[in-house]
Amino acid sequence: MGFEKPLVEEELLTIDELLEDVSFGKALVVYNDEVNTFQWVILSLMEVCQHTREQAEQCSMFIHFKGKYAVRHGEETELLPMKEALQERGITAKVEEMA
Repeated sequence: MGFEKPLVEEELLTIDELLEDVSFGKALVVYNDEVNTFQWVILSLMEVCQHTREQAEQCSMFIHFKGKYAVRHGEETELLPMKEALQERGITAKVEEMA
């Protein structure tokens, strides 16, 4: 008894068609400033974003040397309260589309 190969129609999609259905989500981006200390940013990332100390320290270094850094990725509904909490602490943060 042999197995018959099922008849399947293959549809080839272009890259643009594939990317239409892909959601890259959002990113919570923190910007460098000359006001907040490393310790304040680290503490804020730990309390607001639930980062470990190591994660928060690494993020703060990227923020300092690169000017900004995406400290969290996810859905906008999850990131907006974090953005607002960071802003209340005097930290410049935005929710941006991931590219």
